[in-house]
Amino acid sequence: MLAQRRPHRLCFEAQPDGLIRVQLDTALVRVFLVEDSPLIRRRIIDNLLSIGGFVVVGFAESEDDAVAAIAQTKPDVIVTDIRLREGNGIEVVRQVRQAPVASPPKIYVLSNYASAEYRRECELVGADAFFDKSGEYDRFLDALQHVAH
Repeated sequence: MLAQRRPHRLCFEAQPDGLIRVQLDTALVRVFLVEDSPLIRRRIIDNLLSIGGFVVVGFAESEDDAVAAIAQTKPDVIVTDIRLREGNGIEVVRQVRQAPVASPPKIYVLSNYASAEYRRECELVGADAFFDKSGEYDRFLDALQHVAH
């Protein structure tokens, strides 16, 4: 199930000539990044901006900071690495999935540690998908694009 997107809004504005201009305010998919590498974070943000339809609502470099900020920002999508400055992304996924929320976020794990064991553990704790940073980055972007459009 895809994360629920915020509904579109119509904005009406009266014009001097008596006509009314209608503008569709497209809802953006809210993304939270859990990544301790500034270089990788920047790459993901640049790609999200390129795809369009996303807004990054925050990032964290550690497990505790991520869990607290995710609860506060309520993103539609979470992208997490496994190895973090403190803690790990598997625990981030587990804690987010255990928290009661009306609309659970889509959670993608993006890591260089793409062993079968890590993939299985991420699946068991509730990750929606697992992508290898070096070999599956394009598939990761395709999955994000599917969420936004």
